[in-house]
Amino acid sequence: MTKVEARQRIAKLKILIDHHRYLYHVLDRQEISPEALDSLKKELFDLEIEFPDLVTPDSPTQRIGGRPLEKFAKVRHPKPMLSWNDAFTRDDLNAWFERNARLLTKEDARNALSFYCEPKLDGLAIELIYESPSGRLGNESPSGRLGNESPSGRLGNESPSRRLGNESPSRRLGNESPSRRLGNENCVFKIGSTRGDGLIGEDITLNLKTIEAIPLGLRDKNAVITALEKWGLKSLVKALKEKGLKEVVVRGEAVITKKDFVKVNKEQERLGLPVYANPRNLAAGSIRQLDPKVTKTRHLDSNAYELLSDLGQETHEQGHLILEALGFKTNNKYNKLCRSLEEVITFHDYWQKNREKLPYEVDGIVVIINDNRVFKNLGVVGKSPRGTLSFKFPLRQATTVVEDIVFQVGRTGAVTPVALLKPVQVGGVTISRATLHNRDEIQRLGLKKGDSVIVGRAGDVIPDIIKVLPELRTGREKNFLMPKNCPSCGSPLVKPAIEVVWRCQNPNCFARKREALYHFVSKAAFDIQGLGPKIIDRFLDEGLIEDAADLFLLQEGDILPLERFAAKSAQNLVLAIQSKTEISLFRFLLALGIRNVGEETCRDLAETFGTLENLQKATLSKLQNIQDIGPVVAKSIYNYFQNKKNLLFLAKLKKVGIAVQEMKPKVQNTKLKGLTFVFTGELETITRNQAKERVRQLGGDISESVSQNISFVVVGLNPGSKFIRAKKLGNKIISETEFLKMVG
Repeated sequence: MTKVEARQRIAKLKILIDHHRYLYHVLDRQEISPEALDSLKKELFDLEIEFPDLVTPDSPTQRIGGRPLEKFAKVRHPKPMLSWNDAFTRDDLNAWFERNARLLTKEDARNALSFYCEPKLDGLAIELIYESPSGRLGNESPSGRLGNESPSGRLGNESPSRRLGNESPSRRLGNESPSRRLGNENCVFKIGSTRGDGLIGEDITLNLKTIEAIPLGLRDKNAVITALEKWGLKSLVKALKEKGLKEVVVRGEAVITKKDFVKVNKEQERLGLPVYANPRNLAAGSIRQLDPKVTKTRHLDSNAYELLSDLGQETHEQGHLILEALGFKTNNKYNKLCRSLEEVITFHDYWQKNREKLPYEVDGIVVIINDNRVFKNLGVVGKSPRGTLSFKFPLRQATTVVEDIVFQVGRTGAVTPVALLKPVQVGGVTISRATLHNRDEIQRLGLKKGDSVIVGRAGDVIPDIIKVLPELRTGREKNFLMPKNCPSCGSPLVKPAIEVVWRCQNPNCFARKREALYHFVSKAAFDIQGLGPKIIDRFLDEGLIEDAADLFLLQEGDILPLERFAAKSAQNLVLAIQSKTEISLFRFLLALGIRNVGEETCRDLAETFGTLENLQKATLSKLQNIQDIGPVVAKSIYNYFQNKKNLLFLAKLKKVGIAVQEMKPKVQNTKLKGLTFVFTGELETITRNQAKERVRQLGGDISESVSQNISFVVVGLNPGSKFIRAKKLGNKIISETEFLKMVG
């Protein structure tokens, strides 16, 4: 990218990011996913690293947070509330450390190789200020706010001592008030605020006082010292005895647990109200309620992660221990001190795989240089301290550019537009292609060649383009045109009246034959290991095969002359092919790739007819009488077995030794008889195929689409569009755990 192009791209990115940051951080709503916003911010950050002279003061990378809301009183933070830059890969992590190392002395660079790591909670950043009656912060008024507003005038006329109606502190937290429990000289909670713009936040003290995890008063100095002595932290004990506890500033996160998030959304549905998109939105919306009684009903939680006051701590880890001793809820049991970048990566990978074990939603880990002196020496760049990094989990959505649109011819002749993308990581995998499905979908998206887009993956589904970002267009984008002829054989394309796809009608089309071969050897069909698309392409190019039956005639001597094939690899491939000459009727029918016939229909046919011979003799009326097989599918099956070319192929397969086994119904009992299941998202305990097989064993049915007739929709991690449709239709939605209990 040239400097001129970079300048134009940066200008457009800044406008787009500011728009979505305002929606997300100020108005608590969103038009794109937080992951897509992260991806836009990362692109801007990388461009500014590459072209540092293009960085301007108004860049989102230089700003701290959103604008404070007008409806709350304002609070000036003792120090700016900064946010962190993001990393998504090992390369990003290494680049961050190398940038820091160049700014440090050799000794400090060695000390910088100690990192305090913690799961990154997806909630709302908050600041808590505690004061003892004899020691307030700076020259601020007792209220800690901007202006002359009195404590009782913040939200109506309610005083802090009557936070929720006439309820006293002693009735909210046990039977004794903080003043009696801690003594009059102990620090008590005075002011709580949001991040706001990083310098000035919103006063949400009353709402934060409804969160049980936030102490109304800190533990007294003696109790804190006792805890620190128990942990062997003598230097902290000495410092605390000298400094005392006159003023304490703490930062953390207001969050809602996954369990409570589900409860709130169920109540929303019961009341006919919109459900919340994610726990972060719910936490933010609850914290910013004008009526604290509403906040209290949401059962918010909180975790402290930074001690801003100097109580003698020399490392970030020590700060966390002091927070725990003071009485704050922390994530210390989940955190870890890492002595190398490799340990950081191991910690990141562990929580990526085990994030469901945490009670809260997390979207990565926070990596902090543990040594406070080194951290301070590194300073701040833009909105972020150099010594901290947010190492995100792989994005399920990311932004990239459509470099071209090509056309793929499938085994049934369907011509599908495919977007060639600038490579981007989505879900931990680098992708460079995304399906566009058909012309109607491209028109719905308003997609042009050269567009910036949001791409995403859900479960094991191939990447999709979710949204076009026209705000980033340069004027060089090109409109999409559907070809009139097959891009492989040149035959005219036809679109049947009842379909949305265009098809090549030529049965001898090379591209169709190639895709049919790919499907024939795939895992779901013959499952010939080691025989992938590249090798099949080689066999076709060399004229070794014409159809799938020819694969079973190959000998080692046929393969050995091919480049990069040694005697052992040729022998192994022939053995792999010959080991698959016996196959169940269900998998054989799937391998044939009959148009309109999917996995469940193949299973129904196999269990209904038992043998291939019986199916070949089936009349059209008999096929139509099978449950869940409609006229179109029945006609497609009947036509396949009436086609002479197909019959010759089946005879050839039999001649080369393919034995199709008789299939009998495997239903062991009827526990799930009459129930139909749909699966969406990633299952953790078992594979999706294992789950489906278990349903069939118990007499249940599987569907690949959501409708009113579905009994249960089983939702795993990162569910797709089926989950959204199921909620709209009011289907019964269950988790993987509930499903496993159901099937025993």
